[in-house]
Amino acid sequence: MRAVADVGPLHYLVLIGHEDLLGQLFDGVVIPEAVRSELSDTETPERVRNWMTPPPPWLSVEHDQPTNPDDLSSSLGRGERAVIALAAQIRPGLVLMDDRAAVAVARRRGFTVTGTLGLLYRAATLGLTDLRGAFEQLRTTNFHCTPALLAGLLARFESGNAAP
Repeated sequence: MRAVADVGPLHYLVLIGHEDLLGQLFDGVVIPEAVRSELSDTETPERVRNWMTPPPPWLSVEHDQPTNPDDLSSSLGRGERAVIALAAQIRPGLVLMDDRAAVAVARRRGFTVTGTLGLLYRAATLGLTDLRGAFEQLRTTNFHCTPALLAGLLARFESGNAAP
């Protein structure tokens, strides 16, 4: 399965040293040029910028697709709009994004979406990572979520329930 990714999941997986999970979970990950630009921006942490030079073999960059301003919410950032437009073109098995507004738009368009937490959960169910350890590492970043959400996902995982 191929995935189209926004900045958030890539950024945070790189920061916690779990970026290789994407190559294990997917046949390939595609990003639009707008996302590559954000990941390479001077405001982006050096570790993330360095990861993009060169990108791993399972990551490909596509030209941004034209979008009609009326077609996608103006409240979405350039990267989110580019991800949704690219997903509409290539119809991936999964869209990877964390931004709530963008997730809502993508789901309304019929895409299956998961974010950083969902990726870590999926990897843990396949035995590819330690979920508790990954969540602890995520807490050392500026990733935003409630402690209750993390605790709930850990409880679900530890009880043997499948998808979050």
